[in-house]
Amino acid sequence: MKSAVETLNPTRVRLSIEVPFEELKDSLDAAYKKINQQVTVKGFRKGKIPARVIDQRFGRGAVLEEAVNDALPKFYTEAVNEADLDVLGQPEVDITELKDGETLNFTAEVDIRPEITLPEDFSSIEVEVDAVEVSDEDLDKSVEQLRERFASTSPVERAAEDGDVVTIDLEAKVDGEVLEDGVASGVSYTIGSGELLEGIDDAVKGVEAGGEATFTSELKGGSAAGKEAEVTVKVSQVAARELPELDDEFAQLASEFDTLEELRADSRKRLENMKQYDQATQAQERVLEKLLDLVEVAVPEKLLEDEINTRKHNLEHHQLGQMGLDLAKYLEIQGKTEEEFDTETKDAAVKGIKTQFVLDALVKREKLNVNQEELTEHLMRRAASSGMSPDQFAQAVVEGGQVPLLVGEVARGKALAVVVEAATVKDTNGEVIDLDDDEDEVTEAAAEETPAEEKTEA
Repeated sequence: MKSAVETLNPTRVRLSIEVPFEELKDSLDAAYKKINQQVTVKGFRKGKIPARVIDQRFGRGAVLEEAVNDALPKFYTEAVNEADLDVLGQPEVDITELKDGETLNFTAEVDIRPEITLPEDFSSIEVEVDAVEVSDEDLDKSVEQLRERFASTSPVERAAEDGDVVTIDLEAKVDGEVLEDGVASGVSYTIGSGELLEGIDDAVKGVEAGGEATFTSELKGGSAAGKEAEVTVKVSQVAARELPELDDEFAQLASEFDTLEELRADSRKRLENMKQYDQATQAQERVLEKLLDLVEVAVPEKLLEDEINTRKHNLEHHQLGQMGLDLAKYLEIQGKTEEEFDTETKDAAVKGIKTQFVLDALVKREKLNVNQEELTEHLMRRAASSGMSPDQFAQAVVEGGQVPLLVGEVARGKALAVVVEAATVKDTNGEVIDLDDDEDEVTEAAAEETPAEEKTEA
């Protein structure tokens, strides 16, 4: 076999491959054997039909077609390995010449991973992040939220007010017909929480137990999602919420601490930890942005097209579908035009592809490996974020052949950590920030935002 490579652009090549006919022998033998098992010829036992009879009865062309289809992947792979190409996706194959007994010539156009020139070091990268500061207002809000969780309710003999908890029955009609999935009984709802239909707060305020009200609202989900419905709400109970006093007794009720002062100190520490994590996330994102600005990356058109389509499909058929929305309604809520959405999706896809290419190049240059402990820790985090148990998630990953994807995420996370370690990160107060404590978890999370690895495998 002979092969030659023609560079069409920085991300695409054409392989021209010439195969002497004798190298097709194994594939021809396999083709005759396969056809033997599929056909019947009077006078011959199944599987024992001579090649010349198959040629006469079914045509030599059918045999050649079967043999070539069998042989192409092998010769294509040999040519790719010989040229040391890092191919992306499937090739477009064109058989240019097939002479029985002489030669097989074909071409294969395929996208390749672009050559990437990385900076020698990343010490020139400097980013600014928000300072970790917990104000008294932040602390008060946190304690108040905890207080809300321990609120009690007691029925009252008065009209419902903002903040009350009402027990209600709902019935929704569209075009005068009650919806099968538009009836609910015994629903507990806190007025002002915004957790149910738009317009319900104004409808129930001022209504006493035993009363009812009717209002119009656009349904967000169910069989009539997006339609205007006439909703009747009946109030069976009104209950006032009572918040516990902010004292040592509350601290003992809501925590393991004996005093309110200890509870507030712990709440402040928790808020600081959260802000430190947010700060680390911000640092990773801004360092990555600076890194991408330093490196030129050509993006294969077909890969970009596939990534855009995948992102749109996931949004429309998974995320929006679960919320009972279509793309048009989503864009209306977001206040975006379709053109703006397309531009944002393309920009995000380009960034994701560039991120993967650059970090993979860094993984290769730095010879970064992923050990079993790192992979297990990453798997545990991914399982927690997916709502699955570690065992369930691990089984799904193995069955779906996604282990290389997770390994790639961890490796890219380690590569980004190398850049962050070399970069200078300062907060808005001018203080240099040490991110070692949060670096691994956050950088792996950043790596998960890149395109799925299987889309860049041959």
